[in-house]
Amino acid sequence: MKIAFFSSKIYDKIYFNRYNTYHELKYFENPLNAESVDLTNGYDGVCVFVNDQLNAEVITQLAARNIKIIALRCAGFNNVDLQAAQKQGIAVVRVPAYSPHAVAEHAVALIMTLNRKTHKAYNRVREGNFSLERLTGFDLYGKTVGVVGTGKIGEAFAFIMKGFGCKVLAYDIHPNPVLINAGIQFVELDELFAQSDVISLHCPLTPQTNRLINSESLEKMKPNAMLINTSRGGLIDTKAVINALKNGKLGYLGIDVYEQEADLFFNDFSESIIQDDMLMRLMSFPNVLITAHQGFFTEEALTQIAQVTLQNLSDFENNQLSKTTTLVH
Repeated sequence: MKIAFFSSKIYDKIYFNRYNTYHELKYFENPLNAESVDLTNGYDGVCVFVNDQLNAEVITQLAARNIKIIALRCAGFNNVDLQAAQKQGIAVVRVPAYSPHAVAEHAVALIMTLNRKTHKAYNRVREGNFSLERLTGFDLYGKTVGVVGTGKIGEAFAFIMKGFGCKVLAYDIHPNPVLINAGIQFVELDELFAQSDVISLHCPLTPQTNRLINSESLEKMKPNAMLINTSRGGLIDTKAVINALKNGKLGYLGIDVYEQEADLFFNDFSESIIQDDMLMRLMSFPNVLITAHQGFFTEEALTQIAQVTLQNLSDFENNQLSKTTTLVH
């Protein structure tokens, strides 16, 4: 199949070229949106990532160009209008579990860095400053950690935190039986907010979870709680979080995703003036740590993403998608 590959980076080309033996891939650095949809002329399908915007308008344009499949090289699909794709007869596939440990371990890295301030210590020592002033952390052992969303990533994260000796609470509309059997307690969301010292978000972005963290939910949290988000930026109301940081209600924030990341993440703006005032305000807090959507970025995850995406395309071409779990309905 001829596939137009959008939002491509060097690492995408390395891993997809390594495992591609059949399909014709054309790499575009452009994101796929209404302005770039003309680039899909002459292709059978598109391969897209988290910040490509496939709304009803774009999907209608894809259908007019005889695009037959949208291959997401990620787990989330909130950026695709599934109803429009179904109406146009375009299949949508994804990579549902490329390496849950990669994202779970990155969430732990954010926790450890925020807590023990290793990023600040690193910079100090490089400048010859060996002072320990203002680097005080806390023992994770014995603390209560709340896990919101217990799919494969949330499950992996919960087991890691249990290994630290934490009390783990979990919330999910479909409680994970593996975690239940491991003795992890599922509670209502309000109880999780009220009891947790650390809260980590591992749920998809849906109409129900959009801005799950808002002024009301922040008020329900413990004073000085730590909030971690490695899932989707839209789970957090950024203005509300900024206010909670300013008034001291929220103690720490670690995010690998941001609700307005589409115009920023995966690009180098080090020589530019960043126009996003909310992001710049977040970056000004000493108790905030931001990474640029790198939770998935491991050898194992990149390998799985390439292999599963390419297999999805082959399965579609061979009329075998109905047998797979990667087809998004």
